Amino acid sequence: MTETVEQPLLDQALIEEAAKKSGLLWADGQALWHAWVDGAVVVVGGGPGEQPLPGLSPGGTALVTLRSKDKGGRLVAFPARVTELPPHEEAWTAAVAELKGKRLNAPDTETMTERWARECRVLRLEPAGPPTERPGAMPAGSGAAAPVPTAAVTRRPAPAGLPKLLFRRRGRG
Repeated sequence: MTETVEQPLLDQALIEEAAKKSGLLWADGQALWHAWVDGAVVVVGGGPGEQPLPGLSPGGTALVTLRSKDKGGRLVAFPARVTELPPHEEAWTAAVAELKGKRLNAPDTETMTERWARECRVLRLEPAGPPTERPGAMPAGSGAAAPVPTAAVTRRPAPAGLPKLLFRRRGRG
């Protein structure tokens, strides 16, 4: 009985810790930089010069995958409810304050938040159910996509005479 009561709390703690430590997540297969604010992941984008947010629509859901900061591998995946934060409201201001500190190489650091309010969307991805993947409950397969068919081939072994040609001493003249 204790194990079933504690599992949602452990899952919540795992999601929060992974989101706080990793600077990158995947939402429906797209890599995004993010921040953790008030129990949810927040992302900004969709405007000029910012990350694209295709497929993430307010009122919809997304599958969010977080990686382990130590090993870089997939750590936890969970369904999330997507909501858009209206500019300049309290939740938007808190989210933007965290995101601003994580935005690298912004061309307009001083006016970035005003630009975000005008041209971008700030989305909140709130966990909406138990993780679909977590330590102890990972899928058996690798999760890697199959390579795209191509005419390129793997490099063939070097011809036997090539080292002699490359490393022979040149005569001094």
